[in-house]
Amino acid sequence: MSHDLADARATDWLERVAVGASAVCLVHCIGLPLLLAALPALATIVTVPESFHVWVLAFAVPASGVALLLGYRSHRARLPLLVGSVGLGLLALGALVLLGGAFETPVTIAGSVTLAMSHVMNWRRRHDRHGQR
Repeated sequence: MSHDLADARATDWLERVAVGASAVCLVHCIGLPLLLAALPALATIVTVPESFHVWVLAFAVPASGVALLLGYRSHRARLPLLVGSVGLGLLALGALVLLGGAFETPVTIAGSVTLAMSHVMNWRRRHDRHGQR
């Protein structure tokens, strides 16, 4: 297997993990509050510490950063990097600055969707460059 093919497969794996993590984030941000609002009794049983958001961010930054940088190295398009940086910035804003505030959830959701979009853009550009899909 060539080195370029191995890099492409590793980057594909990172892209899938990053998009999956964004989807889990969306379920957490949208689903959990709806579930807790619908079932107040669960609010006393299921608690998610604020440190959870910091841990997720600590995972998202390196995983997304590596995948987006490897993609950039392959296709040289800056847009996925820019969009991904905005997404990570929004996630950081939600996790580190807006804790518990009214804007934490919408900003975090926007960051998660933006980051997922950047990974899809990155994946498409890498595969378009190599004539794959």
